[in-house]
Amino acid sequence: MLAQVGKLVAESRVLVVGAGGIGCELIKNLVMTGFKNIELIDLDTIDVSNLNRQFLFRKEHVGQSKAKIAKENALRFNPDVNIVAKHDSIINPDYDVDYFRQFTIVLNALDNRVARSHVNRMCLAADVPLIESGSAGYLGQVTVIKKGKTECYECQPKPTQKSFPSCTIRNTPTEPIHCIVWAKHLFNQLFAEFDEDNEVTPDAEDPEATDASKQTNQDVENHKMSTRSWAESVGYNPQLLLKKYIISDTVFILNSVISLEKRMESSKSCLIWDKDDDVAMHFVASSANIRAHVFGIPLKSLFDIKSMAGNIIPAIATTNAIVAGLIVTEALKILSGRIDLCRTVVMYKNNPTMKKLIVPCLLEKPNERCYVCSAKPEVYIRINVDDLTIKHLGEEILKKRIGMIAPDVEIDDGTGNEEGETEGFIDYYIDYLKRKRSLCKFNYCNLLEYLDIIDYKLSHFRIRNGSILKADDFLQNYTLQLKIIHDDSLIDGEFEIEGDIPSTEKESSSLTRLGQTKRTADELDHGSAKRSRLETVDSDDDLILV
Repeated sequence: MLAQVGKLVAESRVLVVGAGGIGCELIKNLVMTGFKNIELIDLDTIDVSNLNRQFLFRKEHVGQSKAKIAKENALRFNPDVNIVAKHDSIINPDYDVDYFRQFTIVLNALDNRVARSHVNRMCLAADVPLIESGSAGYLGQVTVIKKGKTECYECQPKPTQKSFPSCTIRNTPTEPIHCIVWAKHLFNQLFAEFDEDNEVTPDAEDPEATDASKQTNQDVENHKMSTRSWAESVGYNPQLLLKKYIISDTVFILNSVISLEKRMESSKSCLIWDKDDDVAMHFVASSANIRAHVFGIPLKSLFDIKSMAGNIIPAIATTNAIVAGLIVTEALKILSGRIDLCRTVVMYKNNPTMKKLIVPCLLEKPNERCYVCSAKPEVYIRINVDDLTIKHLGEEILKKRIGMIAPDVEIDDGTGNEEGETEGFIDYYIDYLKRKRSLCKFNYCNLLEYLDIIDYKLSHFRIRNGSILKADDFLQNYTLQLKIIHDDSLIDGEFEIEGDIPSTEKESSSLTRLGQTKRTADELDHGSAKRSRLETVDSDDDLILV
C-alpha cells in the first residue's frame, strides 16, 4: 500500500499557488514527501518583514522573486525534484482551464480573496481537486474542494472588510480604529495621491459633529478648503499641520512630517503608505494616538496600530507549519483515491468546548444555490436601470462583487442566440469588440463608440424589470445568469444582490451597497461535526479560510 502511494506521489503533477508563510513550509514538505513534479507560482517579492516566518528566505534575498528563491532553497532538501517556478499572477490569462487540467492536484497558499476565488473557479472548470488553506495568528484551516462532491470556496458567505462612515472618522471617533483610519487618511491627503473621499477636516454640516469640531473648523478656515490645498498653502509647515489636525506637538510626528515632506520633494511624486515603512508607520501611529487622546479614547501601542492599520493578524510560523503538514496529509488521501476520508481541519489555540488544538470536520456537500458551482448559477440583482451604467455593472458588480476577471454580458432572450449582443448591448473589452465586430474594421471611430457606450444607462438598451442577462467569463469558463429587479429608490450606483447565497438561518437576500456586502458570518459551532467558519481580517501574509 505504501509503495503504491509512493508511486502515485512521484508520478503526480502538483500546482502550488503562493510561496509565502504557508507556501514555504508546503514546498519543503512536498519535496521531502517524495513529490517529483511541482509547479510554483507567486507574484510577490521578498520583503524584510517576511524573514521571521518564511524560512526559505534570507536577508540577501530581499527584493527577489519568492517563487524562484523558494525553488532554489527547496532543491537543497531534494535535488532530484523537478520544480518550475514562475514569478507571475495566477490570474494571468495564460493560465487557462487547459493549464489547470495538466495537474493532478492544486494546493492554495494564497493571501487574498480575489485569487482564491479565481483558482476555485478554474479548478471547478478543469475538474481538478483543490486544497484550500489559510492561517491567522493561532487559527488555521485546511479544506478539500472537489467539483460535485464538496462545497466550493464560494458556497458560503465571506465576511467583508468593515468600513466606517466618513462623519465618524472626521467628527465623532469613539474607537481606536476610527483614529487609525483618520491617521491613514491624513497621510494620504498630505503625501499620497489626492483623494477627496479621504478628507479629514471636520464636517461642520454634519449634525453629529461636536461643537469643538465645528469651532476648530471655523477658526482654521472661513471657506471650504481641502486638506491638500490647505497644506500646500502653508508650505507643509509641520507646526501648523500639528496645530490644525492633532492640536498638540510631539517629537515623533514632527520628525515624521519633516522626513516625509523631504522624501516627497526628492521623489517628485506622491508617496504610498506602507505599514513596513517605519517613518510612515510612526506618522500614522503618533497621529492616531494623539487624536485618540484628544477624544478620550484608549491609546494603542505601535505594534497594535500596525496590526490594525495594515489589517493584519500577526502570522505565526508554527501555525503555518502545521497547516502545511495538514495540506500534504489531505493531498495523500486524494492521490490514494480516498477523498471520502478527507476532512476540513480547523486549528484553535483555545477551544474550551472540545479541548483540542486540531479539530477535523466532515466535508460539506455543495450548496445547491451557490452562484458559482450550482447546476445553474444565477443571482437576482436589484438596481435602478435608469441610474446604473454599463461601466458600473462591469466594474463594481461583475468584477469587484462577483469576482469575474474578464466579463462579457449579453441579453438572454431565451433563444440561445446573441441577438441582444449584436444590438450593441455590452462589450467590456476592446479586444472582444475587435473580435466580434466583423462587419467593419476596428478603428478609432469604433474605439470612441466603445468609450461612449460604457457610460450609457442600462435602460438605454431596453433593460427593465424582469430582464435577464447572461454574464460570461471565458477565462474562468464561468457563466452566470443575472435576473434584473428594477428599484427606482436606488441611486448613485447602489445595488443589491439577492438569492446568491442563503443565510445560516434561512435563505434570504444579501445586501450590497456600492460594492460592499452586508452579511453576517456563521457563528462558530465548536460542539458539532459541521465545519466551523472563522471570521478574520485580511492580512499581508496568509488569510484564514472563511
